[in-house]
Parts: sequence; C-alpha cells; structure tokens
Amino acid sequence: MSDELWEQIEPLLPRRERRFRHPGRRPLPDRQVLCGILYVLHTGIQWEYLPGVLGFGSGMTCWRRLRDWNEAGVWQQLHEVLLAELNAAAKLDWSRAVIDSSHVRALKGGSRRARRRSTGAGPAPSTT
Repeated sequence: MSDELWEQIEPLLPRRERRFRHPGRRPLPDRQVLCGILYVLHTGIQWEYLPGVLGFGSGMTCWRRLRDWNEAGVWQQLHEVLLAELNAAAKLDWSRAVIDSSHVRALKGGSRRARRRSTGAGPAPSTT
C-alpha cells in the first residue's frame, strides 16, 4: 500500500485505548492488518489460512479488525473520501454511472395492475 493512500486511510480508523492495568499483548499496527485484510479479499482465501509469514497477523485478528472498522463506518467514509478526490481530479466519468432501482426508494409506490396470485395450495391455517 502506498504511503499516500495510507495517509488518507489512517485518520478514518478508530483509535483503540490500551488498558493501563493489564494492557495485554501489544496490538498489531493498523497498516499491517489492513494489508492482511486486502490480501484475503484479493486472493479469496479463508481467514484461517492467512499465512503468518507475510507479517499481517492471524486471520482472526484481521477479521476482527475488519468487523470493528465496519461497525465504525470506516469503509463508507473511505468510499466518500476517495470518490470526492477522484471527482475533484475529474477522473470520474459520470455518464457511465448507473442507479440501481432496487436501492432507490419509491415514495408513492407502484401501480397495482393485476391481483397477486397466491403461491400456496390454499389459505394458511390460523396460528392463534
């Protein structure tokens, strides 16, 4: 990973405070773990088979950090930052953009032209 990309990603990552008393093992640096996450996603291997000799930590460490960053909204923020940068550099071709209708909310609903047919053999029995 390039230093320029890391400089954009690092401020988005949440800071983890170590406990003062019983701090435990020192965590791996976020940059190494991110490289491990990208390696797993790029190669498609299972988390448990992430090679330790690469220096990315264990697959479980990378998976946990991915989960924590996902819950913190890091990926959405990173997506927005990179899109803004590409847009400012005029490197996006918006004529090729597609809006997926399954993700666009229909405020007034659709028309009901035909009655919906049942998929069951008959009416379902009451559960009460």
